[in-house]
Amino acid sequence: MSATGDAQTVRDIIEANCYLVLATADAAGRPWSSPVYFAHIGFTEFFWVSSPEATHSRNIAVRPEAGIAIFDSQVAIGTGQGVYMSATAKLLEDGETARGIEAFSRRSVAHGGLEWTSEDVRAGAGLRLYRATADSHWILAKDGRPDHRIPVPLT
Repeated sequence: MSATGDAQTVRDIIEANCYLVLATADAAGRPWSSPVYFAHIGFTEFFWVSSPEATHSRNIAVRPEAGIAIFDSQVAIGTGQGVYMSATAKLLEDGETARGIEAFSRRSVAHGGLEWTSEDVRAGAGLRLYRATADSHWILAKDGRPDHRIPVPLT
């Protein structure tokens, strides 16, 4: 596939799915993965709402490096395609949430969910807004060789 086609595959997979798998690690490097409902801006900024007490949120507080996978788990064996990303994640503080919560709310409502505001994710609220900024995207190469990924620049 061409670089343009690969970039379109990345965009199509991200648009078609509601959940991403967020891979984090604690201070000692012990891994943890969590599926989270997400919204995105520009296919590089990913937003989700979580409790600061959730394991992945505590991990992000001490180690912001994260991995992300987005894929359709309903396809036939051997036919799947996914997007894999490395990212840096963080809790968005009051004053940083407006842009992300707007994107999150718009997608939530479009999927039949709740409308969200910055007030819903303010400090002291049970849920907070997080952002992961992807620095690289990959997809599986479909060239007949065993499982391997190829980088996909989106620009």
